[in-house]
Amino acid sequence: QVQLVESGGGSVQAGGSLRLSCAASGRTFSRWAVGWFRQAPGKERELVAASSRNGGFIKYADSVKGRFTITKDNEKKTVYLQMNGLEPEDTAVYYCAANSRAILTTVTITASEYDLWGQGTQVTVSS
Repeated sequence: QVQLVESGGGSVQAGGSLRLSCAASGRTFSRWAVGWFRQAPGKERELVAASSRNGGFIKYADSVKGRFTITKDNEKKTVYLQMNGLEPEDTAVYYCAANSRAILTTVTITASEYDLWGQGTQVTVSS
């Protein structure tokens, strides 16, 4: 059974950094487009960052550009989200997701197109 397992969440003060990891099981990770989403209380789930299958195409939400970096390591079957310059507005549950039907250059930006999801990890940023 294919699974995505996130780790690395926690509490940090504004201006701090965290690195989220999402480890995948299964042998076809290299063929998946991946993404990180977040959901704050009372808000809809939103895309934070997305990567194509080989990392050649990347998209970031405007709110995190220049602060967050998504990296897909196909050898380790892991996708990372490096978060620097964290702000209280970044507080949310963060989810990784995979689109197993993506073509090579696809950057998947719509949540409904992802067919695999992790359980989520809490990120709390205090001012």
